[in-house]
Amino acid sequence: MSTIFKSSLLLCIIGFMSIIANWISFNIPPKQSIMGMLILITISSIGFFLEKIVPLKIPAVGYIGLVGILITVPWFPFSSYIVNWTSKINILSLATPVLAYAGISVGRNWVTFSKLGLRSIIVGIFVFLGTFLGSIVIAEIILRIQGVI
Repeated sequence: MSTIFKSSLLLCIIGFMSIIANWISFNIPPKQSIMGMLILITISSIGFFLEKIVPLKIPAVGYIGLVGILITVPWFPFSSYIVNWTSKINILSLATPVLAYAGISVGRNWVTFSKLGLRSIIVGIFVFLGTFLGSIVIAEIILRIQGVI
């Protein structure tokens, strides 16, 4: 199987799981979010394809971001429809299956992961801690500006 096909198949599985998570967590029926998910899957597949055919050493996520930006700028035809359809997908419903897949990948490579050593684990803990504390500070500032707290 080609890499692009495998990536697209994985995107479809994650997309299906995200639609279900979106329905359960945010009460958005699958009928309303399918079109947005198909657009996100298509954008991602185009990004994977561009990574393979463009001779520049840019990761797929760069192409995915570029395609996403280009098709949602106001001067692009149908951009308002694309933004409307994709806004039905909550970011948390996308993150859950992706993080589960990442966890499974780390679990499958546990021997390699354990060889990183104590220094890498300590750095990882500080990165997670810094991200968490940074998020707390940003949330606190925004909520105070809005007068919520």
